Amino acid sequence: MSLDKSIDEERIGNAVLAAAIRVHSALGPGLLEGVYEACLAHELTQLGFEVQKQVSVPIVYGDVKLEAGLRLDLLVGQKVVVEVKSVEKLLPVHLAQVMTYLKISRHGLGFLLNFNVVHMKDGIKRVVA
Repeated sequence: MSLDKSIDEERIGNAVLAAAIRVHSALGPGLLEGVYEACLAHELTQLGFEVQKQVSVPIVYGDVKLEAGLRLDLLVGQKVVVEVKSVEKLLPVHLAQVMTYLKISRHGLGFLLNFNVVHMKDGIKRVVA
């Protein structure tokens, strides 16, 4: 990975975390994932980032490209994957999901954000491919 790409990913990552904390501070826990996703996308867009929601990613299986319903919640700056959750507890399968999303989409940095926590810092998992 080039130094410029790494610095850009880190800049986006820091913005994602700051925006997630703002959203959580404003709304608190207990809402549906879609609410947090929409508000987070809005925050990041207001900061000047390109944000794509529900990005379809095909699966390449052998020599065939398949549309299998894989969707990234958010793709920020065409570099950072964000998976939004609102669950009682993050499970190993949630982390595995983000790791697989990074592998399949060929992105290097992702965040698993669980908004159903008292303090947002407890709901953040940074994932590096």
